[in-house]
Amino acid sequence: MTAAPVAFLFLGETLLIPHLFPVVEALADARADLPLDLWVSTSTHEDLLAGWTADMPQVRIRRAPGFRRLAATTPGERPVLPPKLPMLLRLAPRLARTSIVVCAEQTSLWLPRAFPWMRTRFVKTSHGVGSMSARDDRRRMAAAYTLVPSEQERATYLARGMAPDRIEATGYVKAAFRQRTPARALFTDDRPVLLYTPHWQAHRSSWPAWGPQVVEHLAAQRDWNVILAPHQRLIERAPELRETLARVADLPHVHVDLDSFATVDGSYTAAADLYLGDTSSQLIEFLARPRPAVFLNALGRAWADDPAYAMWRAGEVVDDLADLIPAIARAPARHACFAATQRDIAGAALGDASGAGARRAADAVLRVLANPRPRR
Repeated sequence: MTAAPVAFLFLGETLLIPHLFPVVEALADARADLPLDLWVSTSTHEDLLAGWTADMPQVRIRRAPGFRRLAATTPGERPVLPPKLPMLLRLAPRLARTSIVVCAEQTSLWLPRAFPWMRTRFVKTSHGVGSMSARDDRRRMAAAYTLVPSEQERATYLARGMAPDRIEATGYVKAAFRQRTPARALFTDDRPVLLYTPHWQAHRSSWPAWGPQVVEHLAAQRDWNVILAPHQRLIERAPELRETLARVADLPHVHVDLDSFATVDGSYTAAADLYLGDTSSQLIEFLARPRPAVFLNALGRAWADDPAYAMWRAGEVVDDLADLIPAIARAPARHACFAATQRDIAGAALGDASGAGARRAADAVLRVLANPRPRR
C-alpha cells in the first residue's frame, strides 16, 4: 500500500525556501518510496522547485488553493503572495489527509492551533537564529515537533515550557542548501566587499533613523565595494527604500539587489568580506566563517548587558554616525580581537553548520512519521 505523503508548505516568502528545501532533498534521498507533496503559493515557488526536483520521482509539486500565477520575472524574484490565512483554511482539508506537514514559519501553525483535533502532525523547522529571534509566539506550541539548529536555541524553548521530547537540535539546515545563486563577479575590481543588511523590524533596525545616510556614506567612499540587499520585508515596510537605493545603483562600486533569489539564498553573506548591520539573523549565517563586522546602534540602545544584543560582541558598535567610515576602515585590523567571540556566537547559535543538519531533520521527520500517536 502506498504511504501517505509528507507535505511541505512553501507558501510564504522565498527567504524560507533555503531553510526547508534541504530537508526535502534529504528525505527523498533517505526514503525513495515516500511520496512528498510540495505545496506552493505562486508560480515563482513552483518554477524554482520544479527545476530542483526534476530527478526526484516521488516529489509532486502541488498548487495550494488561491495559487497565484505571476508574470515572467527574473528566476527567484520576490513574488507578491496571495493572502496566507485564506489559503491555509482552504488547504486544511487536503492536509488533513496527510500524516505529517513540515513548515518553516509560524503562520502555518494556525491550523493545529485553531483545529487541535487534526490528526495531522506539524513539524516546524527554524528559519531565524540569534539572540533577537522571536520565540514567544503561542502558535509555536501547536507544532507536534520542533527542529532548531542548536542546543542553545533548544534551551530557550525548554525555558518557555516546551516538552523536551517535542524539540530537537539538528544543526543549521540552510547550510545544506546547494542551489545558491552561482558565484559571479559583481564588481570590476578586487576591492573588499561590504554587505549592509538592516533588520526589517523598525524597533530592531538601523534603517529608519540612519539608513539613507548610511547609504550616502557608503556611496561616497571608494575603499570598499558595497552590496545593498535588504531583507524582503524591509522593502515592503519602507517604500522609500527603493528610491534611496536607486540613486546609487549605477555606481561601479555599489551592487543593489532588491528582488532576486540571491538576496535570500546566502549568496551575499558568502561573498562579503565585512558585515554592516544591526540585529539581523543574517549576521549569524555570516559568522559561520568569521570575518569583520560592524554594528549600528542607531536607536541608542544600552546594549552591553542586554542578552538580546549578545551578537554585538562580534564587532565594533557604532553609536555616532560620524564614526561609521572610520569604524569600517579599522575593522579588518581589529578583527583578531573579535574572531574567537564570533566563533563562539556562531557555534552556539547554529550548532553544526557543516550541512548535516538537513539529514538530521529528515531523520526526525521519519521518527515522527513512524509514531502514529498524535503529539500535542
